[in-house]
Amino acid sequence: MELKVQSPGGCASSGCGSSGDRLAYLPEAIRAKVNNHPCFSEDAHHHYARMHVAVAPACNIQCHYCNRKYDCSNESRPGVVSELLTPDQAVKKVLAVAANIPQMTVLGIAGPGDPLANPERTLETFRQLSEKAPDIKLCVSTNGLALPSVVEELCKHNIEHVTITINCVDPDVGAKIYPWIFWNNRRIKGRRAAEILIEQQQKGLEMLVARGVLVKVNSVLIPGVNEEHLKEVSRVVKAKGAFLHNVMPLIAEAEHGTFYGLMGQRGPTSEELQTLQDACAGDMAMMRHCRQCRADAVGMLGEDRGHEFTLDKIEQMDIDYAAAMTRRAEVHATIEANRAAQRQHSGETFVSLASLKRGLPRKPEPRPVLMAVATTGGGVINQHFGHAREFLVYEASSQDVRFIGARKVDLYCSGGDSCGEAETKLQKTIRALAGCEVVLCAKIGYEPWGQLEAAGIAPNGEHAMEPIEEAIAAVYRELEESGRLEPSVAEPRRLSA
Repeated sequence: MELKVQSPGGCASSGCGSSGDRLAYLPEAIRAKVNNHPCFSEDAHHHYARMHVAVAPACNIQCHYCNRKYDCSNESRPGVVSELLTPDQAVKKVLAVAANIPQMTVLGIAGPGDPLANPERTLETFRQLSEKAPDIKLCVSTNGLALPSVVEELCKHNIEHVTITINCVDPDVGAKIYPWIFWNNRRIKGRRAAEILIEQQQKGLEMLVARGVLVKVNSVLIPGVNEEHLKEVSRVVKAKGAFLHNVMPLIAEAEHGTFYGLMGQRGPTSEELQTLQDACAGDMAMMRHCRQCRADAVGMLGEDRGHEFTLDKIEQMDIDYAAAMTRRAEVHATIEANRAAQRQHSGETFVSLASLKRGLPRKPEPRPVLMAVATTGGGVINQHFGHAREFLVYEASSQDVRFIGARKVDLYCSGGDSCGEAETKLQKTIRALAGCEVVLCAKIGYEPWGQLEAAGIAPNGEHAMEPIEEAIAAVYRELEESGRLEPSVAEPRRLSA
């Protein structure tokens, strides 16, 4: 048995099990563009950070799943920010973050409204950054309504990565998601509004692809509205040249004040999301590591250090960005050396068991296993179970190890008075890990160990500081050799890539 890590397109990389091979199917020019982009490359998100600046308050459409908040620090979802910035303030913040978080490689504008409904503020921010911080990749995320009119301007500012949120290609479906759009100085409602939006999105996508811009498509999975239709969305956007498809779960808690939340529309389960992502993967490379970030997020995916870079704190910083660029280049070189070492090490230690089984009666294919991982980044298992705010979930089988997605949880143990709530939060964490049979972490306490085992989840702290995929492969081999992976009468469904 040789375990191979999945490529984004769903195919195991030929001849090697290392995580670095996920991009092997892409042309060299595209691999170079996404190599250190944490949002466009699954492997890069373990090593590099991103940030968003909130310079775009207005929006030209209304979505039933959106409620923008401009002064909120308590919610982690798109459309929420703590501070609105002018372009000058945004540039100053980017330079400060890049100097203090040298692994930050990407600056995106994603709201809190739509960046292209605020073209002057958005383009001015990009113009200054392309001049003052040429080592940072510039990205924009948009609903696409105004996209065709600004494609040329985006290309002038070296925008090589654009995300378009496309939830449908059928106006009848769109009418259930978008109550109105603002188009040509008029508010348009119903099916006609969705029709115009879809037409503009598809036109903008085609224009960007024709100019060599990498396009990622985001889609929100809304049970009962577009879950089956998103397969067609994936097929259409791939045919038109989109690079990556990110199917995200609907966030619909009532406390967020969205229409769907207030009307009781539920979000998808983890299994429903994974099933749809796998169904789309045959037609489109899928992004599974999205964290649905705030519009002012700062740091590695899964963390937010925005509170360290508020306007008042930035004013007290003395930034020499020329010196910072030198430091950033050194840090990036070190990261790439570490990634290369991990790839080489992983490739050497993925052991084939096929030769050990020659001549033995052929056994039924062992079933796949979901495993959760606590990590702070770097592609290794390096976080205490009780400190995790999210777990990365992987599926291991006799053929491969592939990333499934991230599951957010409440912080189980933060010390102080909050520890009195630990039992409740621990139970929520265990529910969030439903379907997982193993959780790998750097350390874990006695109490959560016992409750995880009682829930049928085996805690494992034996692979601290090891590469994630390598450790998962090792645990899977141990399970197989112990005879615990024999297919049952009702064999668990193999979620195909």
